Formats: sequence, C-alpha cells, structure tokens
Amino acid sequence: MVTKLPSSGAMPEGQHAGCDTSGLILVHRIFRWLYRELPGLIREVKPGDTERAAVVGRYAHLDFFALHMHHETEDAALWDRLTIRDPGCAAHVDQMRAQHAQVAAMLSRIEPQLKPWMTSADPARGEAFAADIEVLRDALNTHLGQEEDDIMPVAGAVLSQQEWDWMEEHTRATLASHRKDLGNDIMALQAGLLIASVPQDERREWMRANIPAPIRILYALLLKRQYDRAMRDLYPDRPVPAMV
Repeated sequence: MVTKLPSSGAMPEGQHAGCDTSGLILVHRIFRWLYRELPGLIREVKPGDTERAAVVGRYAHLDFFALHMHHETEDAALWDRLTIRDPGCAAHVDQMRAQHAQVAAMLSRIEPQLKPWMTSADPARGEAFAADIEVLRDALNTHLGQEEDDIMPVAGAVLSQQEWDWMEEHTRATLASHRKDLGNDIMALQAGLLIASVPQDERREWMRANIPAPIRILYALLLKRQYDRAMRDLYPDRPVPAMV
C-alpha cells in the first residue's frame, strides 16, 4: 500500500516552511547515469543473445518504472503546493508539467519496444530502441537541470521538511508494493544506487548522517551483496561505470 497523498495549500499545523532538498540532486545523478549507460548496454547485446537481452531488458524496465514513479510523485507533491505558496514560480511549474508530459509521451513510444527486443535480440530493433532512449536522455537532462535551477530553491523555501520527505516515503512504499514485479532485490538496488551517487570520499559520513543504523547494518550484511551481484550481472566484463 502506498502512502497517503499529500494535501496542497496551507502549511499543515505544526510544520514550518524551509526544507533540505539536496537529496534530489542524488536522485538526479542516478537518472542521468541510468539513461547515459542504457543505450550502450542495449547496443552491446550480440545478435540473437536473448539471455543477455533479458538481463539488460530487466534493468531497462526498472529504469522506465523509476522515471514514471519519480515524476508521478513530484506531480502529487510539488506543483499545486508551489504555485499556491509562491505564485511567482507558476511559469516554471508550467514548464515542469509540460516536460513531465513530454517524458511520459517518449516513454509511451519506448516501452512497447522492450519486449520485442528482449525476445529477439535483433540488432535493428536494438538500435531503434537505443536511439529513442538517447532522445529521451537528452530531454531528461534538460529537464533535470532546469528543475534544479528553478524549482529546488523555491521548494526549499516554501515547503516543510515533512512535506518534502513525503516523496521519499512514497517512493519506498511504491517500490515495496511492486516488489513482485520489480524483483526481490529492488530495495538493495535503490539503496546501492543512492550510495553510489555520493562521492566516494563523502560516502561514509553521508551514510552515517542519512541512513539509520539498523539499515546500515542490513546493507552491510545483505543488501550490498545483492546490489553488487546485480551490478556484476549488468557489467560482467568491466568495472561498473562511476556515477560521480
């Protein structure tokens, strides 16, 4: 079950404006990395190698699901609230809504290509699939940069920390509710990618500050092994490309 959708409008009783939005930078790093790497992974699949196409295809499906989920969560949590509390950002919010619609339209063209490519590993299909993902990647990079420049400062000023944190809570709940479809390692992938989005020399301190001790222990004992196994499946013959 997903978490209850937030209300818009007035600040909830007991909360105050001002929140730390920096976690969104990490999420954006993950999306930039995923969509940077995916076209190459598709093109590397040898003709007829449906076993390898199934491995890459599973992660493509996860990438598409994650992007839908991220944008739908922002749609629920941000736009109405921002325009009510800071009408001066309405033009930027309209741009974000339009860009989300553009991304959704691109995904509607891309996602139907996944299964035919996975079941055939046909290079012509793979090339068309990868090329469309590159078009999406370029549009997404533009959108993410504009969101960081135009939306994050406003959100940091007018939303409460509880309102901002709802997005993370909703994301965790949504992933957990779709574990049967996404795979039992989905929480390990979420945690591992988030940790990988932090520069190496900052990682230990970031984990201590942002991940509760029981989850850090679980990650060390189980989730990290699941994440590393998934990355070995995806990059069997070379190191995992750095995110930062």
